[in-house]
Amino acid sequence: MESTTDLGFREMQEIQRELQEKYKDKWEKLCPEASLKTFLWLMIELGEAADVIKKEGNESIMKDDAVRRHFLEELADVMMYFNDALLCYDISIDEFKEVYLEKHRRNMERW
Repeated sequence: MESTTDLGFREMQEIQRELQEKYKDKWEKLCPEASLKTFLWLMIELGEAADVIKKEGNESIMKDDAVRRHFLEELADVMMYFNDALLCYDISIDEFKEVYLEKHRRNMERW
């Protein structure tokens, strides 16, 4: 499933669906009832990314390949759980995009 273009939300959700299908007998189904656990895991992964910043520092993330790779892996986990959260509520990419762009327009006009 390698892509030669940017990794977009549609592709990320397809990847998450593939992962969920593979482990459907081991993992809880993504649905509204599972969302709280999904959001908790998302927060944990955000904390792990922040922990890399705290322990290794910004300079190491920018210059040390191993530290940078670890940081990116934590950010990948964040994106995986974020997409799982969307899937819990059957939020389409088009639906999310509409609200995201609307929010951006409002933010552009705030100050």
